[in-house]
Amino acid sequence: MSIRTMKWQVLLFILALSVSVVHGQVSYSIPEEMAKGAVIGNIAQDLGLGVERLKSGKARIYTGNTEEYIELKRERGVLLIKDRIDRESLCGQTMPCALHFQMILENPMEFYTVTVEIADINDNPPTFERGEMKYEISESALSGARFILEKAVDDDVGINGLNSYALKPSDNFALKTISRGDGTKHVEMVLQKQLDREKHEHISLILTALDGGEPQLSGTMQILITVLDANDNPPVCSKPEYKASVVENAHVGTVITTVRATDIDKGNNGKVTYMIPKSAAGNLFVIDADDGVLTLRGNLDYEKRRLYELDVQVSDQGGLSDACKVIVDVTDTNDNPPSINIMSKSNTVSENVNPGTVVTMLNIQDPDSNDNGKVMCVLNENVPFSIKSTTNTFFTVLTDSDLDRERYSEHNITVTCSDEGVPSLSSSVTLTLQISDVNDNAPVFERSSYQAYIVENNTPGLSIFTVKARDADWNQNARVSYILEDSSVNGVPVSSYVSVSADSGVIHAVRSFDYEQIKDFQFRVKAQDGGSPPLSSNVTVKIMIQDQNDNPPQVLYPVQTGGSVVAEIVPRSADVGYLVTKVVAVDVDSGQNAWLSYKLQKATDRALFEVGLQNGEIRTIRQVTDKDAVKQRLTVIVEDNGQPSRSATVIVNVAVADSFPEVLSEFTDFTHDKEYSDTLTFYLVLALAVVSFLFITCLVVIISVKIYRWRQSRILYHSNLPVIPYYPPRYSDTLGTGTLQHVYNYEVCRTTDSRKSDCKFGRAGSQNVLIMDPSSTGTMQRIQSEKSILDEPDSPLEQHG
Repeated sequence: MSIRTMKWQVLLFILALSVSVVHGQVSYSIPEEMAKGAVIGNIAQDLGLGVERLKSGKARIYTGNTEEYIELKRERGVLLIKDRIDRESLCGQTMPCALHFQMILENPMEFYTVTVEIADINDNPPTFERGEMKYEISESALSGARFILEKAVDDDVGINGLNSYALKPSDNFALKTISRGDGTKHVEMVLQKQLDREKHEHISLILTALDGGEPQLSGTMQILITVLDANDNPPVCSKPEYKASVVENAHVGTVITTVRATDIDKGNNGKVTYMIPKSAAGNLFVIDADDGVLTLRGNLDYEKRRLYELDVQVSDQGGLSDACKVIVDVTDTNDNPPSINIMSKSNTVSENVNPGTVVTMLNIQDPDSNDNGKVMCVLNENVPFSIKSTTNTFFTVLTDSDLDRERYSEHNITVTCSDEGVPSLSSSVTLTLQISDVNDNAPVFERSSYQAYIVENNTPGLSIFTVKARDADWNQNARVSYILEDSSVNGVPVSSYVSVSADSGVIHAVRSFDYEQIKDFQFRVKAQDGGSPPLSSNVTVKIMIQDQNDNPPQVLYPVQTGGSVVAEIVPRSADVGYLVTKVVAVDVDSGQNAWLSYKLQKATDRALFEVGLQNGEIRTIRQVTDKDAVKQRLTVIVEDNGQPSRSATVIVNVAVADSFPEVLSEFTDFTHDKEYSDTLTFYLVLALAVVSFLFITCLVVIISVKIYRWRQSRILYHSNLPVIPYYPPRYSDTLGTGTLQHVYNYEVCRTTDSRKSDCKFGRAGSQNVLIMDPSSTGTMQRIQSEKSILDEPDSPLEQHG
């Protein structure tokens, strides 16, 4: 009897003592897990009580201190489910399971005993305490070995409780159930077939517990069996031969391949050890003893060895072993740049070599293989060279176009050779090639033509200007000499006008120029290099003579005569501005040197006449009167605009009269002028006589000297003595009768080659110099006579050094 039942009996006994009437008891049977509010039974009807009695007696349920699962509805007289009833929680495995309580009434006080039996339903499946069980069984265990299993628990009772077990799969084990005296069932697992770990190292079984309810419920537990190994199998390589490849530049520690060997044994019996026997390649490779990873321990070089064969031995802890082979193929990488070797090289090549001339031969080596060893060579840009391959390893550098030393005297040829590897490697070498010069460029003047200016009356030997030519060649081929080409100016050789310095190209004036005689002239200068054969070019030079104010004005009108008096007649009736006459003058200079102005210098009566400043017109400036003198003498000065200016004067006689007889009577007083003219004529005749005497004297002297020389030469000829020619000093004479106001002494030595010409210039002499030449026939008075002497090839002036 349970404790709860005893409590109810005690309670009923106490109630019996306190009430006078007990009408009876009623029992009900309901299944567990009924819904809340479900009707258990009509207790008023079952006890024979009316609903009014339940109301008036304030019927209520008394359960003591236990939980109330049932409630009373007095209005209806029924018992209802107040809360869900779980038989397993309420009674566990106790059978039968019932709720006992009392219904109490008042006025009069009554109570009734009510029993509600809770019937079990199959609402709990069998369960195992653990979800899985693990066993370790050696594969050497014998058949019949028993292994106790955990039993299942089912909270339901009776037919709903645990009924049977099932084990699946049942290949190696069978299930044995043993019933005990307390009604429980003991379950065991029996080995029926010997285990093989190499086939099934782990075995998973499902133990199922079944109850007898309807519907039938079950619970499961997983049984994990680990089969322990026995060393009954040798290790076996997964492949008898492994093939792997590795690049030659792989770093130390690079994994090449993994050798795999399996031993179907377990634990130490299945632990495989890998080893490489000592060999020539043992220092390059190493294998991990535990996992069979083959790694690189040294540096490979494809160019030295391309294939390695390694024997790998695998063994377990029990001494069983196997062997396999690893073939390592070394793959080439582009780790060698091309090597450039110069077989033959020209340091210098002439600029006139033909295109296609070989200047360098190269041998290119690349020890790599396939594309890594294929080499292609190129040259740097903008060089007149190309490179060609004669064979796979031989290249030639040759000229690709014409060379020009004047543009590039030296070429730096960079040969770059690259292989076809990825990434490509390259090498380069720079070849320095000197280009030797040939005379292929003529001198070139800085200008296409030259024009220079020189002021007249220059000093002979004056440097006018310099022509300059450049030759793009080198050394002797670029050495320029300047030559004055033969030509003539107004029938006179140009060499009598100018000379050219052969080395510097400086043009000197040989003579003093006169603008009034020659205003400009031109000639050609040739520039010739020192090559063989020499090349030359020429240029035209134009010399412009610039005027100096070296000529005074010349009066053309009125004409000045020595013996007669010319006068201009002005009538006394002449008005203001009357044109008396016009002074006409010219100046052979040019430019502003020839601009003339007229001024009245002296006059008998300055208030009567004036002279036009620009036109030279003499006009009256007031009315002529009777008081004015008949004879008027005007002195007019004509000036040019040069610096310094030069001038000329003219005397104009003016007669103020209305009739010619009046004029004659006034001008008869000019007798002193006739006397002056006679005196001048006397001096001129005297001068002519003196000059004639001097000329005859000089002529006699020259003839005497000629005869003396002839006699001396005859004497020396007959005496067989060496003849020493005697050359007296030479002189030049220039009178001041022309427009040249300066006289110079100079010596000229000329040859047909202007490069050997020389000039020596002296300083200026006096304005009028008379220099006698014993071999000459007279005095040189004009510059034209000097030209004639200079032009004679055998003239003493040319021979004089």
